[in-house]
Amino acid sequence: MVDGGGARPRPDGAKPGPTRASHCYTSQDFCQRVFLAGSPDDAMKPTFTLGIEEEYQTVDPETRDLRSHIHAEIIEKGKLILQERVKTEMHQSVVEVGTSVCANIKQAREELKKLRWHIVRLARENGLRLASAATHPFADWRVQELTPGERYKNIVQDMQLVARANLIFGLHVHVGIEDRETLIQMMNHARYFIPHLLALSSNSPFWLGMDTGLKSYRCKVFDKFPRTNLPDYFPSWGEYENYVKLLVKTNSIDNAKKIWWDMRPHPFFNTLEFRVCDLPMRLDETIALAALIQATVAKLYKLHSQNQGFRLYRKSLLMENKWRAARYGINGKLIDFGKQMEVSERDLIEEYLLFVDDVLDELDCREEVEYIREIMKMGTGADRQLDVFRKTGDMKAVMDYIIEETEVGLENDDVDSMPTARAV
Repeated sequence: MVDGGGARPRPDGAKPGPTRASHCYTSQDFCQRVFLAGSPDDAMKPTFTLGIEEEYQTVDPETRDLRSHIHAEIIEKGKLILQERVKTEMHQSVVEVGTSVCANIKQAREELKKLRWHIVRLARENGLRLASAATHPFADWRVQELTPGERYKNIVQDMQLVARANLIFGLHVHVGIEDRETLIQMMNHARYFIPHLLALSSNSPFWLGMDTGLKSYRCKVFDKFPRTNLPDYFPSWGEYENYVKLLVKTNSIDNAKKIWWDMRPHPFFNTLEFRVCDLPMRLDETIALAALIQATVAKLYKLHSQNQGFRLYRKSLLMENKWRAARYGINGKLIDFGKQMEVSERDLIEEYLLFVDDVLDELDCREEVEYIREIMKMGTGADRQLDVFRKTGDMKAVMDYIIEETEVGLENDDVDSMPTARAV
């Protein structure tokens, strides 16, 4: 193993990193220090295809509380137009949509825009409103109805109150990586960026009518599930497979879909699935985050293909940054573990954008990633929700704002045709 500066064993058992302490974004020579064992030359280059899933709230226009869409048959009516791109979730006030496998972010944007527009229209036609946020400001999960079905019944039977209370709404982004060994290495390195993505997507400051003091309370609700948060480091795909087999053998899970990490190898698709993000309000925010995620994986692969990389940190250290991201969003500080000091999250995001800059044109996603700076200017969804509440003191006003923001960018859309490729 070549380190360029003298490799030494790591206490966490991960591959040795560079001996020089430095932040992975800003130090050019740091990223050039070779430490990955073996060569990926024989591995197939990833396609970096995209799939995006969003989970929406269905809301009563009078009370602004959550209301079941079951009796309005929104899912059934939606499937007549959208096929399998729309589906139920465990709670009856949740509608999930998913794009087909998209070749690039432009295609993903067009398709997701149509999906949102159709569901907004169906909700309105059936006496409901659609809202895009990661928690409802004041809804009480204890009075929400569950969706009938064996799958949801089994989840509740297994996890009881933890499952019933999981009334949250997320954004999932799939990036196509066909070679499984490459995929597991990309997951190892992409863990570092999970706190940054959470901070940028933060859109759940309220719970049960209370200001939680967190920008992403959704991730703390989901923490109660088993097998959540950041994944561990896996030296190989075989190590990951052995982990899954052990859980299945011991009746902990029946398949790998019940591994709910912030980022995971999808058990059925050849994708690395990012699950950490709160559901943003605006379509443009979702697309910006998806583009940044795709660019992150492409940049990490570029380093990997050149037998380069940057230091791997322990999960316990990365979790310190995830907590800060959940608590403060983009307005706090994260820890630079190389420098052993706190750094402004906003500064780190600028460095993050610089880190991925050289792959943006190849992916044709520069415009979409640039919207990250717009998020920095206007604030995340959490920042904007809190601003409305501080001005009005009214949770219903917050809900009205979320509903308005959900429809931003959907005007004058041509939705007569939908692609027929398989859904994610």
